[in-house]
Amino acid sequence: MSEKDQWLTYPTVDDEGNTIIVTGCTDVDKFRSREKYCIRVEVTMRYTPDGPLGFPDEATSHCLEEVTQAFEDNLKGKNTAILTGIYTGAGERNWIFYTFSTDVFGKFLNRALASFSLLPLDIYAENDPDWAEYDEMRAAIGM
Repeated sequence: MSEKDQWLTYPTVDDEGNTIIVTGCTDVDKFRSREKYCIRVEVTMRYTPDGPLGFPDEATSHCLEEVTQAFEDNLKGKNTAILTGIYTGAGERNWIFYTFSTDVFGKFLNRALASFSLLPLDIYAENDPDWAEYDEMRAAIGM
């Protein structure tokens, strides 16, 4: 990711009526225009919500921000992947990436998270050559 990345943050509502804070990257053209970036990887960390709105408590929020910063720091100046969206609410945070290789992405993930204690992460990957999830996110927040 480059210094000029643009991020927009908006609240939205999921299918169950939960408020979700969505942060989306607008500077994706360099990656999206390359056919090889066709694999979407979703990294999810579940947490115990602090209250009925489903958001994390202060300590969890701090941890989530540290993980996000580690991802961003480890992507700077590299073409490993692009972080396109961050969803927070309903007891989980989801980081959405597009990459060209799950093997390369796995190495990035291990490197980015090496300084953290074991985190309760779920990782999901699928082919998404049309960037359908990214387009859904853009539509949901009016981007």
